[in-house]
Amino acid sequence: MIQPPYLTSGNTVGIVSTARKISLEELQPAVSLLESWGLNVKFSKHLFAEDNQFAGSEAQRTESLQAFLDDGIIHAILCARGGYGTVQIVDQLDFTKFKSNPKWVIGYSDVTTLHCHVHQNVGVETIHGIMPINFPKDGSENESTKTLKQALFGQLKGYEFESHEFNQLGECEGELIGGNLSILYSLSGTNSAVNTKGKILFIEDLDEYLYHIDRMMMNLKKSGFLSGLKGIIVGGMSDMNDNAIPYGQTALEIIKNRVSDLDIPVAYNFQAGHCDPNKAIYFGRKCRLNVGKSGSSLQF
Repeated sequence: MIQPPYLTSGNTVGIVSTARKISLEELQPAVSLLESWGLNVKFSKHLFAEDNQFAGSEAQRTESLQAFLDDGIIHAILCARGGYGTVQIVDQLDFTKFKSNPKWVIGYSDVTTLHCHVHQNVGVETIHGIMPINFPKDGSENESTKTLKQALFGQLKGYEFESHEFNQLGECEGELIGGNLSILYSLSGTNSAVNTKGKILFIEDLDEYLYHIDRMMMNLKKSGFLSGLKGIIVGGMSDMNDNAIPYGQTALEIIKNRVSDLDIPVAYNFQAGHCDPNKAIYFGRKCRLNVGKSGSSLQF
């Protein structure tokens, strides 16, 4: 897996929206913080375009991201926000120049499509982390942005985190992959789906019905997506919904029910995804996961 160069002061970060529309006002706090890190910020050509809920048409969003993939001056591509729409453009992109001049692609949620496609088809590491729409509105730094900075500048070595009653104990090594559970489910059977054999899978999600969580986990299990994994890390499972007749299990209980027969380490409640903090992690990077009784660790 190719590792893009870490950033240094004076480098340029490009902000693009591959999905939902965004305004300059919403971006300004992120721009201020990135500049305080010594970075230059460049907006994509159609960043503030609008096409109903999208940040411009599919053609405009493709053109914007393609330009940044090819631009030798851009050292990292920061997706402005999620929503829905990245899957509409991913097959129109040409990663030839990007692979020869790799740069960090950063985001989460809908950006999971890019993480998976790049991992499977290009072989370049990416960063799952906070996006500008979620930066503190007062321009300050919080734990989410702090870990993003550490990841970009090569200072992120790993995390220690608390144990959980559902944890399956053990230790493993492998490349870290994954992202939003709904997106992973939606990519099943496509050219953007990742080969999970020998990998460590991270999953998280937001605002789903509980039975949807089970449906998605059943799909991943029946399709073989969970087979051959070395380990699983479960991130934020936030703001779940239920029907009038309760499902009867929490999201974590549902996941536990579907992976408990896998003879691999499983760590729950890692603080990444649609939660606060949303800690940055490297996708495509080999890491060691240790799930113990008194605590767990993820080391890159």
